[in-house]
Amino acid sequence: MNSIKNVPARVLNRRPGHSLEAEREQFDKTQAISISKAINTQEAPVKEKHARRIILGTHHEKGAFTFWSYAIGLPLPSSAILSWKFCHVLHKVLRDGHPNVLHDCQRHRSNIREIGDLWGHLHDRYGQLVNIYTKLLLTKISFHLKHPQFPAGLEVTDEVLEKAAGTDVNNIFQLTVEMFDYMDCELKLSESVFRQLNTAIAVSQMSSGQCRLAPLIQVIQDCSHLYHYTVKLMFKLHSCLPADTLQGHRDRFHEQFHSLRNFFRRASDMLYFKRLIQIPRLPEGPPNFLRASALAEHIKPVVVIPEEAPEEEEPENLIEISTGPPAGEPAVVADLFEQTFGPPNGSVKDDRDLQIEALKREVETLRSELDKIKLEAQRFIAQLKGQVNALEAELEEQRKQKQKALVDNEQLRHELAQLRAAQVEGERNQGLREEAEKKASATEARYNKLKEKHSELINTHAELLRKNADTAKQLTVTQQSQEEVARVKEQLAFQVEQVKRESEMKLEEQSDQLEKLKRELETKAGELVRVQEALSRTEQSGSELSSRLDALSAERDELSSVVRQREADLLAAQSLAREKEEALSQERQRGSQERDELQGRLADKESQEQGLQQRLLDEQFAMLRATAAEAERILQDAVGKLDDPLHLRCTSSPDYLVSRAQAALDAMSALEKGHTQYLTSRADASGLVAALTRFSHLAADTIVHGSATSHLAPTDPADRLIDTCRECGARALELMGQLQEQQALLQARPGLVRTPLQGILQLGQELKPKSLDVRQEELGAMVDKEMAATSAAIEDAVRRIEDMMNQARHASSGVKLEVNERILNSCTDLMKAIRLLVTTSTSLQKEIVESGRGAATQQEFYAKNSRWTEGLISASKAVGWGATQLVESADKVVLHTGKYEELIVCSHEIAASTAQLVAASKVKADKHSPHLSRLQECSRTVNEMAANVVASTKSGQEQVEDRDTMDFSGLSLIKLKKQEMETQVRALELEKTLEVERVRLGELRRQHYLLAGAVGAPGEEEPSQPSAAPRSGTKKPPLAQKPTVAPRQDHQVPARQEGWQLRSSSRELSPSKGSGREADRRPGPRG
Repeated sequence: MNSIKNVPARVLNRRPGHSLEAEREQFDKTQAISISKAINTQEAPVKEKHARRIILGTHHEKGAFTFWSYAIGLPLPSSAILSWKFCHVLHKVLRDGHPNVLHDCQRHRSNIREIGDLWGHLHDRYGQLVNIYTKLLLTKISFHLKHPQFPAGLEVTDEVLEKAAGTDVNNIFQLTVEMFDYMDCELKLSESVFRQLNTAIAVSQMSSGQCRLAPLIQVIQDCSHLYHYTVKLMFKLHSCLPADTLQGHRDRFHEQFHSLRNFFRRASDMLYFKRLIQIPRLPEGPPNFLRASALAEHIKPVVVIPEEAPEEEEPENLIEISTGPPAGEPAVVADLFEQTFGPPNGSVKDDRDLQIEALKREVETLRSELDKIKLEAQRFIAQLKGQVNALEAELEEQRKQKQKALVDNEQLRHELAQLRAAQVEGERNQGLREEAEKKASATEARYNKLKEKHSELINTHAELLRKNADTAKQLTVTQQSQEEVARVKEQLAFQVEQVKRESEMKLEEQSDQLEKLKRELETKAGELVRVQEALSRTEQSGSELSSRLDALSAERDELSSVVRQREADLLAAQSLAREKEEALSQERQRGSQERDELQGRLADKESQEQGLQQRLLDEQFAMLRATAAEAERILQDAVGKLDDPLHLRCTSSPDYLVSRAQAALDAMSALEKGHTQYLTSRADASGLVAALTRFSHLAADTIVHGSATSHLAPTDPADRLIDTCRECGARALELMGQLQEQQALLQARPGLVRTPLQGILQLGQELKPKSLDVRQEELGAMVDKEMAATSAAIEDAVRRIEDMMNQARHASSGVKLEVNERILNSCTDLMKAIRLLVTTSTSLQKEIVESGRGAATQQEFYAKNSRWTEGLISASKAVGWGATQLVESADKVVLHTGKYEELIVCSHEIAASTAQLVAASKVKADKHSPHLSRLQECSRTVNEMAANVVASTKSGQEQVEDRDTMDFSGLSLIKLKKQEMETQVRALELEKTLEVERVRLGELRRQHYLLAGAVGAPGEEEPSQPSAAPRSGTKKPPLAQKPTVAPRQDHQVPARQEGWQLRSSSRELSPSKGSGREADRRPGPRG
């Protein structure tokens, strides 16, 4: 048989490579088909076999590269159903795929976020679901990348959970908050799906409903694990922190518990889920975290996935197992082989080739069988896990029932003994029982009457308000009618006067004409007499006068005709005057009749108006009395809270109490003004009613918050605050009683309630925490003084370091000189960096003051922002004090009288102090300020220089200590063993001392933190007197003194001196739900 030797490498490399490429192409083709069948635009759920092939593909290639290469090309923005099914498949791949899938999905976070944002802006029903689902997926990826101990399937043991939580209470606190956020995303998706679906049974059997419901299977699996872990972590938190601190956590857990229980109940009622998943049932109520023994009663919810029924069609292989070439490949390979080596002898294959091919086929067959066996084993393992979990749940249920049965047995025995003892007294207590039943029935009847009376009062109050509006309308109409009558009277009087004036003027004119005619007639008559006399005298003259007589006769005839005409005119004028007088008399009679009629109507209107006015007064007083009665009930409820044991857990801050008391005093002024106005004019009680309503609510709020504030106050101020609240309630109730009676309304004195309210305000101001023992007017001067003192301290520290360096060069040499120079140089660099930081902080502070004070002065700005100013002063003191201590420690180390550890601790302290100064300066600074950027850069430089000081100190310590070698030359075996035992004893003593010192360090830090939070509070000797004036007995040192700042172990920003006070003073009543979700993210104070 011919054997082939020296086969070219290109042929050997080509054959298996071509096979791997074919296998890869077949794998890519299979994955593309599965992805296209699983993620499509049909409104139907994703088939399990396609999702399973995609998941097995991630295990085959150990990642999701192929999945994402095809998923990126999908037209997700064109169809909301396509995006929804993509999110479903991605959720299944994250849960059940290879662990490396998580990192591959992290690289495509932007793609997931873009899809969610796109569909979130569109008004599409699937689009809104896609937006919520993408937020859930992003939260899931972030959580599992941050906590790699938890796989994407969220299935870990309790030991792994304990290890992941650790022993630091802050880590446990933060992990619990993150799991709450994780659970919120899951529940929000389920609520959105149920909100879009009709929860009838028929909906879950339709393809459109199943398309929306299918992803909830993974949500149920995630929620069951998250619920179990949050219960464990909550019990662990309650064992480390006080219950009041975790009130926000408990409220949030209870809300999630009820939402999750409702979700499981609704899902278990749907036929779609009954054949796919076994949903656990949660207990009726949430666990009681305040009782540690309740953890034993907690049962872990177990979700069981039933075994899938075999599908009708055989699923196609995920990967083409055979690595052999395609049908046309052997011919191509044979041609290449013949071109290179020529045809083989007899065209017969070598036995080795046949054996290799047979072995390959056998290996491929075994590989396919092994894959099938692995799949069956995984399915069997999952089934066994479900059975084990079900059995464990059943076992826990049996144990719980057993304990419950034992407890019930003991209770039954005790009840049996009590029943036997009570049987003897049963007959004697029968009468008392009947009497109690009668009292209960009477009480119930009285309660029903009171309830009916309350409803009648409400209806009466509403009726009175309506009647008040009607009365106001009638009064307006009456006033308008009165004004109209007055206008009519004025018009009639004016017309009568005008007619009188016209008639009088005409009478006067006619009388003047009559007199004038009479005078002319008399004149003519006189002339006629004279003429007749002259005629008689001239008759004797004869003919001479005859012509003149004729003329006179003619003239006489004319005059007589004129007289007759004048007499006719006079008669006409007299008749006209008589007609005018008759018309005037008739007009007078008619005017008098109308006047009498209008006076009668006016009298009727006045009587009606008086009745309406009296009715209005009665209704106004009834409204006032009803309001006073309601205010009395509000105040009685507030006074009852003072003795209510359930109110003992409620707490409040002095700042909030002061604001409530000040508001009540302002309402008291409005009440006094309204009372005075009502006494002046009882027709309008709206001002008094409005002021009374506001005052009753504010006074009750002040009493309740005064009681809540006393629960955190010292004993004596708390007792005085409670007594003042009782006095305020008693006087307010007395005032409400006086306002309900007509006789006592005049003697009511609302000002009597002002005195106890002012007492509550004064006590609240005394209880307010004061972080500095100075007046607010001195804060501005103190800021500049402290910054100047800090700069002076740093300058002095730099000079002292230069002096120490010169002394070290003269007093030491060799290694010690090198170590001292390195330490002092690093200290000098640190001082320079601190000096630059203080200068930059001063510039930023001036910028903040100039930009924020407006028209106010610098001292007014500091006084207005006193908490920030006090934090800045404290930080400046800390920096100056740290610089002084660092110089003293360096001096001791150079002179060999101190320890290297002191210098390291001082470096840590000064780094923390500068970080505190940066934090205090950054609170009110603009984030785009160039001074702020320079300040942050200086802070990083200070941290680097402090690290250099620590590094140089440690290296110098190692160089000095390495020169001291131990000499064992003169020691025997017994002496060596004895010294070994002594060294072990010394090591144990040092370990014990180290443990004691660490405990002492923790207590010192805790006490230091408490003192830092209570600076300016009342002293122990005089708890009732606030320390408002600065201490005159203490003298300020020439350099900055030790500030009251809680030390920190790490290099984070130190706790602001005013931070905890602000949180404690701004809290409302603790049991209220207003702690919000931001409140439960904030861990409790460090121990």
